[in-house]
Amino acid sequence: MSNFYLDSFKTFFKIGLFTLGGGYAMIPIIESEVVDRHKWVSKEEFIDILAIAQSCPGVMAINLSVFMGYRLRRLKGALCMCLGTALPSFLIILAIAMFFHQFEDNKVVAAMFRGIRPAVVALIAVPTFSMARSAKITLTNCWIPIACALAIWMLGVSPIYVILVAGIGGFVYGKYIKPTE
Repeated sequence: MSNFYLDSFKTFFKIGLFTLGGGYAMIPIIESEVVDRHKWVSKEEFIDILAIAQSCPGVMAINLSVFMGYRLRRLKGALCMCLGTALPSFLIILAIAMFFHQFEDNKVVAAMFRGIRPAVVALIAVPTFSMARSAKITLTNCWIPIACALAIWMLGVSPIYVILVAGIGGFVYGKYIKPTE
């Protein structure tokens, strides 16, 4: 068996074990590992895989690991990276479920979780700005994600409609409006 499978499992296990805040907080760590450290994919490929993972239903970190693994080693790679991502959370949740009643009223634990919340916000903000830069969002077109976020938040527009309109708009722009290169 190739060393790749062990390396990829360990990499995604470490990411799953030490990342708080869910899939979006994992993005900069996954990017650092798969693009910069291991060079398994290019920055552009990572952004494409990330876009696909975000557009599919389910847990984004799992989707990302499955697509990344499949891109690199097909089914075995997908299984290996997915297991590496999911196993730490499963084990942690299992341990918490077994011992939660002992900690549920502990003021120290509650204070720790209050302290983690702002860090999670920062972990989500960093990849957002990084992806915006990679997607070439500038001052002239930054109104698009802002308008989409406001439509969802303030007007209650379904994200599905936003995705559909953005997809149709991107197609029309690329096919009919954007000058040919």
